[in-house]
Amino acid sequence: MSGPPDGHPPPREQPAAEPAEPAETQDREGAALANPLVPLWSFSLGWEMERGRQVILGGQVRDRWWWNGAPASFQELLVTVLVRRGAEVVGWWDPVDGLRFPVPGHRERFEQLMRELPPPRDQPVQPPGPQPAAGQAESDAAAPERGDGAREGARTRRGAAREEARAGLFTPRAARRLTAFDDAVAAARRVAASPRAPVAFVFQDVDHALPVTQPESTAGYLLLRAAMTDAVVPDAATGTARNAVLTVVGDPSRLPEWLWRDDPRVVTLHLGPPDQRERRLWFSLLRDQFRGADEATREDFERLVGATDGLSAWELDALAKTSRLRRVPVDRHAELMRKHRLNVTVDPWAQLDRGRIAAAAEELAADVIGQDRAVDAVVGALQAAYVGVDFGDSGAARPRGTFFFVGPTGVGKTELAKSLARLIFGDPGAYARFDMSEYQQEHAAERLAGAPPGFVGYERGGELTGRVQERPFSVLLFDEIEKAHPAVLDKFLQILEDGRLTDGHGRTAHFAQTLIVFTSNVGADALPELLAETGEDTEYAALEAHFASAVEERFRAIGRPEIFGRLKPGIVVFDMLRRAHIVRIADRLLSRLADTTLERRQIHLEFDRPSLHAWITERMVAPERRAYGGRQIRNELEAVRLAVVRYLMERQPPAGARLLVSVVAPATEDGEHRVHVDEFGAATVSLAKPAPGPRPA
Repeated sequence: MSGPPDGHPPPREQPAAEPAEPAETQDREGAALANPLVPLWSFSLGWEMERGRQVILGGQVRDRWWWNGAPASFQELLVTVLVRRGAEVVGWWDPVDGLRFPVPGHRERFEQLMRELPPPRDQPVQPPGPQPAAGQAESDAAAPERGDGAREGARTRRGAAREEARAGLFTPRAARRLTAFDDAVAAARRVAASPRAPVAFVFQDVDHALPVTQPESTAGYLLLRAAMTDAVVPDAATGTARNAVLTVVGDPSRLPEWLWRDDPRVVTLHLGPPDQRERRLWFSLLRDQFRGADEATREDFERLVGATDGLSAWELDALAKTSRLRRVPVDRHAELMRKHRLNVTVDPWAQLDRGRIAAAAEELAADVIGQDRAVDAVVGALQAAYVGVDFGDSGAARPRGTFFFVGPTGVGKTELAKSLARLIFGDPGAYARFDMSEYQQEHAAERLAGAPPGFVGYERGGELTGRVQERPFSVLLFDEIEKAHPAVLDKFLQILEDGRLTDGHGRTAHFAQTLIVFTSNVGADALPELLAETGEDTEYAALEAHFASAVEERFRAIGRPEIFGRLKPGIVVFDMLRRAHIVRIADRLLSRLADTTLERRQIHLEFDRPSLHAWITERMVAPERRAYGGRQIRNELEAVRLAVVRYLMERQPPAGARLLVSVVAPATEDGEHRVHVDEFGAATVSLAKPAPGPRPA
């Protein structure tokens, strides 16, 4: 069979090969189940057309499909379906090529139908046959009055040329190509509104030709709806289907809602990714393209069918190529899926070795002071991620680790998450923090995965899904999770169980390479009372029981015990601020102050450690201060920083000077502590004790 004039491949079957069967003689549901080689949406399309409806197809319209055991493009399949239903003309319009006819002979049939139609109302009726051009009638009428010389002049060479040019005006010309949307829809409307022959027209990517944000697009959509609703049942039809005027877009929300919502004769049909049955068929077609397919068992491909949920047909084809290129046999489906999704050669998790994990405890303990229990729990998770042992295959899709850090404020929960990102990925940019205090409203839940189509924020996508799609190797921190709305917490159920989350655009983010950390201060408000009852030497076991119980009560109070059940194995209670930790934290903060002073002012700071240690320890003895953890130590040391700043402003020491900072105890019980800064002399700044009253912030 010769190719079509438009240069597009013809459908796989022609209408004469198998005429459409009357709808009432078919059990379409049984036919769909009995023929697994045809996509189910093609049957749904036929059902809607038999009910006299026009259809807007959206979703996976760029994907690849199949027809009777062979791959087919969406256009090939849709045209074949329409031809098998008896369409004598199938026209396909898109903004690039205009109106074309993929099936040979359909353009000629379309032009014949256009010639047989009565002219539009605004066009004058002309008698059949070529019509004389303007001025010809007058010339012919005047010809008899001319003399013989005039008639002889008509037969001269110049006269013959004029006669030839005049005759060309009446030669039938080929119909011009309908490129403009309005012209194509107007022609389709005329043909579809005539019962002379069964026809079908498909308009693809209308949303690109008529952006809804432009007011002038409304006229085009009104014309399209008129073409859809004016279509009639052709005389040759054996069922109730009208001539089809279909619309194909990737996202129906990019069309005006009134196009289908206000008219019951127009419906939408979503084309989703291949389901389990369809993926099983694809793998039977692609089996020989996988590495190790000869040795693979049926169970190996069944596991791959379950692991590829949500992938398009093109991605399934790319998965087979990945198996060959990356030399991963089909029986190692978890590794195959990881390499297909990430498309990277270096896996930071694979770079972990025994020596690095053994040194992880020491490295993390140096960053987070006084939290040996939390560090041990995190190192245990790193060991599990390195070994890769889990309960079944589903663990390969879940995050590498999930923690729920809970405890007093300011004890290093956030700092430990940052240290993990540096340890595992070697990049501070691998750490991403989401402040859950910004998600206290129910509608804020859509910010994580993106707003659904038609809602504000849809174009931006999801903040969480976008981050994971951009950087799959990440430590994700959800800070102060207890402040989030319960609807936000529901988003994490799918992440914790299946390791994935789909955004409003239909794109799926996979969390298999992430480490998820939730932090919470729930129960910290009752810590001062607990310390008042048990004293300064409260054991860690009592503290652990207090916070674990507070977490469980919190999730039960909001009606989400199932989330607590998934988080319970990862709950890590951080210890309170102990007296031995106060000095170490203070020394670290003072060292940072000295480093910034040297870097920005070229002045060396030295500290009288004994006086500073005694002073800060005395300040932090009060339970109401220790309840605020390391942040309160920084608040107290703010007086030291201000004293240094005041000295630099007033004395202006030269670059290279050395300053000694100390704290002088008061001479009397009611006296004030003094921060003393010396450089070849002395300058004293008084630091008064805070008066009793509200707790420090």
